Amino acid sequence: MARDRAQQTFDFRVEAAEKARQRQHPDHEANPDEVRYGSANYPMSFTKGLAHDPTTGLVAEAAHFEAFRAAIDDGYIEPFTTRVPVPQDPNFGRRLWEAPTAGLVHELQGPDPQAVTMPPAPALGSEELNYEMAEVYELALVRDLPFDQWNAVGGPGNPTLTASIDRLNNMPFALDGSDGRPRTHENGVLTFQNAFRGSSHGVDHGPYVSQLMLIGTIDDPCDGLVGYGAQQFDQRVPQAADGDDYMITWDEWLAVQNGFEVRGSSDECTPTGPGQNFCGNHRRFIYTPRDLATYVHIDALYQAYLTGCLILLNKGTPFDPAFERLSASTSGEKSAPAFFDAISGAQAPANAGGFALFGGPHILSLVTEVATRALKAVRYQKFNVHLRLRPETLSGRLERAAEIEQAHPVICEAFSSMASALAPTIDAIRKHNDGTGGAPTALLPMAFAEGSPMHPTYGAGHATVAGACVTILKAFFDTSAIFARVTKGKGKNRDVQAGFFGAGQIARFRNCGYTVSFGAYQAVDGGQRLDFAKTDCPLTLEGELNKLAANISIGRNMAGVHYYSDYYDSVRMGEEIAIGILEEQALGYVKDDFVLSLNTFDGDAVRIGRP
Repeated sequence: MARDRAQQTFDFRVEAAEKARQRQHPDHEANPDEVRYGSANYPMSFTKGLAHDPTTGLVAEAAHFEAFRAAIDDGYIEPFTTRVPVPQDPNFGRRLWEAPTAGLVHELQGPDPQAVTMPPAPALGSEELNYEMAEVYELALVRDLPFDQWNAVGGPGNPTLTASIDRLNNMPFALDGSDGRPRTHENGVLTFQNAFRGSSHGVDHGPYVSQLMLIGTIDDPCDGLVGYGAQQFDQRVPQAADGDDYMITWDEWLAVQNGFEVRGSSDECTPTGPGQNFCGNHRRFIYTPRDLATYVHIDALYQAYLTGCLILLNKGTPFDPAFERLSASTSGEKSAPAFFDAISGAQAPANAGGFALFGGPHILSLVTEVATRALKAVRYQKFNVHLRLRPETLSGRLERAAEIEQAHPVICEAFSSMASALAPTIDAIRKHNDGTGGAPTALLPMAFAEGSPMHPTYGAGHATVAGACVTILKAFFDTSAIFARVTKGKGKNRDVQAGFFGAGQIARFRNCGYTVSFGAYQAVDGGQRLDFAKTDCPLTLEGELNKLAANISIGRNMAGVHYYSDYYDSVRMGEEIAIGILEEQALGYVKDDFVLSLNTFDGDAVRIGRP
């Protein structure tokens, strides 16, 4: 018997390996900028950590970048230390490049890190790059504007947000209906309701911040406390100081590009967030883009999705209807799933349910497990394929366009032309930087003292993990569930609950005398409390999960460390990784029939079951 099981296990692993082998490994293509401008000291490539010329801001020696590229291609850690020259300064420590060889490992679950890919990033001279650089600049300008003004109700009264949206709407990429990566628009126009919101179904419905990043599950949802076994998570984040932007002077910018550790001592760092100044011990609900940037600065990478999963489990969100009988979850329409009893000839309530399989522990472990696979795949794209420069570095190119083009005629005024295309936005940036204690530079104001992490921008680690983790949640839960607040009683005896409920659950609440309201919470009063308001359309779990992925991904853009295309293509690559893992795991579920179903970020339906 043991020998039979061993053979079955071997056959299963061979079948999974065959499925993996059948995935066609794609060609990985980068845009032409690294090759096209190589003779100009690689101005469009990631060079952070190398020595930079103090006049142009370009890497000081082309050979240094070429040694860096050779170390990446070799695939060993040691050459990054022994063969790549880096600058030293007695006043600063050095930051380390982060996991540049991770994309070369092999995986035993899901797609190989090199079996997924991303299209070329927008190239220098394209209207798409102009537009997404303008987006990052504009996000820096609105970093301290409360999210309750980022919608059709609150937005029109804010002149700063109005000006940012108007500048973007007037750019050729917006006016021409270009076929670049789509945004959520209304008749091709950015509005207060959809600006900076991502690209998938539901992200432009209701408040900007997903309900899964705000509500609690213990007592009143407005408490923001999420049950985690005998412990709890607090949805509030440390409050960073408004207007506290970094790298807006040339010397600051240059030190960061050279890879120096500019984050100071305890007077400007806290144990929870080096490189940001926090307002004492003040914490609040996510209220501004700076709060969202703080979250994604110091989060555990799958944190938002683990918290979201706990909320869904704690509030009884129904699992996918196609397998709820296996998990014994219920949408409230009956006490337990029923099975046909061949002996009695009647429907019999279930006596077995899910736990290690199709239950809470299954989804809780899987939603975090996919994160490491996503990180390895995106590291291959970052280092081995695209090696794309960060927005903070591109802003330095625009600040020193004349010096670069004088030193390297092959650039042929490409940066000057880009600066001209972004002139209204850059003028606003210069005024902002000059007015916040810096200088009238075109440098991108950063939320973090150290700027970006020490790895290239495309794709985005946070966004790839978001795509993978959210896809797991979509596959397990009923994404048609509707967000609602249910209340009963008054005063101290008042019972308030909020969550994503199925039709049967909502009917049961009403039958028990609860008032059911469809709407959403958002942070108000400086982020000190949550306020519930009705929405034009009920929010669905699919939309709020898509929004959660966009919030985390674009939160990095709000900090200044990523572009829109980093979000857009990375969440889709993470989604592909998660689907591949689910498909391979499905081969091992050899008894009961089941189906996991989900809608992709592009709106396509995917169904995964046992063959």
